[in-house]
Parts: sequence; C-alpha cells; structure tokens
Amino acid sequence: MKNMLFIVNPSAGKKHIKSKLFEIVDIFVKGEYNVRVYPTQAKEDAVRIVSEEGWLYDVIVCAGGDGTLDEVVTGCMQCGCDTPIGYIPCGTTNDYARSLGIPKDPIRAAKWVVKYSPKEVDVGSFNGDSFVYVAAFGAFTDVTYTTPQEYKNYFGHAAYLFEGIKSVPNLIPYHMRVEYDGNVIEDDFIVGMITNSLTVGGFTNPNSKIADLSDGKYEVLFVKYPSNPLELQATVTAYFMGEFKPEYMYQFKTEKLVIESREAVVWTLDGEFGGSVTYAEVDNLHNAVSIIRKK
Repeated sequence: MKNMLFIVNPSAGKKHIKSKLFEIVDIFVKGEYNVRVYPTQAKEDAVRIVSEEGWLYDVIVCAGGDGTLDEVVTGCMQCGCDTPIGYIPCGTTNDYARSLGIPKDPIRAAKWVVKYSPKEVDVGSFNGDSFVYVAAFGAFTDVTYTTPQEYKNYFGHAAYLFEGIKSVPNLIPYHMRVEYDGNVIEDDFIVGMITNSLTVGGFTNPNSKIADLSDGKYEVLFVKYPSNPLELQATVTAYFMGEFKPEYMYQFKTEKLVIESREAVVWTLDGEFGGSVTYAEVDNLHNAVSIIRKK
C-alpha cells in the first residue's frame, strides 16, 4: 500500500466536492493507497501541510481550484520534495486543469490519479515566489480574487466576465521596461501576462497557440494602452476572444525576463494576490514538479 495525502479545499467552486468525498476516497483505497484526508482550514494551509509533511507521502492529491494547486506546488518547492501531485479540479474556472486535459468531473479525475503516471511540468518563480501557470498585472487580471466567493458560487465563470466588464472604463496605463533574451521593450500597457496555460480566468489565452507546458519557456503577452476609443474596443475584443493582434500587443517566448515600472504594480499569481512591486524577476524552473495526467 502506498501513502497518499489528500488535501481538500471545502470552499472551492460551488462546494460540490463535499458530496463526492466518500466515492473519491473509495477509488483511492481500491487503488491501493492509504489515504489521509486533510481539509484546508485557511488560506496558505495547503502550503504549510505540504512543506512540513509532503516528503512523507508517495503522492499528494489536491481537490480545489487552481489556487489550491498553486499552494500544493509552493509547498513542494519549499520543502524540496519531488512527490508526484494529483489534481481534482473543483474551482470556478480550473484553467490549469483544462490545459493538462484533466477531467472536470471529480470522479473521473480521481480515477486518473490511480490510472496514469506523473509527467513533469514547468513552474514559475516570481521574485522567489512560486506560481504554476500565470503571473499577470493590469485590467481583468485581478477578478479571480476580487470577485466575492458567493458570486462565484452562484454565477460561476460568468461572475468573472461581469467583473471584467465593469473595469473597462477605468483602464490604467502602466509604463514598463521589459528585458528578455537581450531585447528591451518600453511602453505603456494595460495588461501583462506571463503564462503556461491555454486559458486564464476562464477565457482563451491569446498565448494559447504557442503554449507548451514543459518546454522550459513562458509565453508572454503585453497589451498596449489604447490611444483612442476605437482602438480600445478592438483591443478589448481581441483580448477576450483570445486573439493575438500585433498592432495592439507584444508576444514572445522566453525562460527569463525582468520587468521594471515607475510605480508599484499589483500582480496576480495563479489567480491570487501576488504583491505590489516596481521590479519583477521571473524565471522558468524547467520540469520542476510532476503532475499525474495522460501523456
């Protein structure tokens, strides 16, 4: 029998995971695992339990949203353990699970954990803090943590759309200098995303066509500040449709970049508040963790 730490975020998504717990644990036991179930009690609780005990287990499984997965990965990075991770997505959007092809049905996802093998994926470092699939700033990027949980539970992904639309009239330009691979970009931006995912906030990522989750590089997008109302409309439409428009955006792939701004900018890491900084050094940690999924 192998030992499993099963971390459950009981508040994730619409809380449907609670009604599935017995069936999920039964699947794991039939898969020859000794299962310890740990329901998280507060924010960062998964980071703590994994960093303290992750190395004791043969596999760590988390049931929650991408924020819960982020905490588990952060805990693994902090303790230096290479324990494989299983993911049962039950958040509002589950962007990273979509990119990995993991089923959104909790029972099917649990069966994947016992059926398939771990595959290595890249992890990001943002000024030393770990993130799994996105570091972002600017318009529309904070809706995942500013939208009230009760709105998420009732409206689901549509709650993010409502919040995003509300922010359009208040777009703020961020003047930044971006350095990567010997290149320098300096401009005013309304959005910036460093991603390793096909979707962000439930919307198709304009970087999705060039995305690769384990190539050691990020897909980077910076959206320019519109100069007039027509350009604003075209820019916002392209962004929400997941389209890259070179006349409005910069796009490139890199394993490391440095971003400097005149004023402190609020960043989002995997849908959670990531700090307010004037300097950001972002690195790709190639194949840093292993997540169970189909090949």
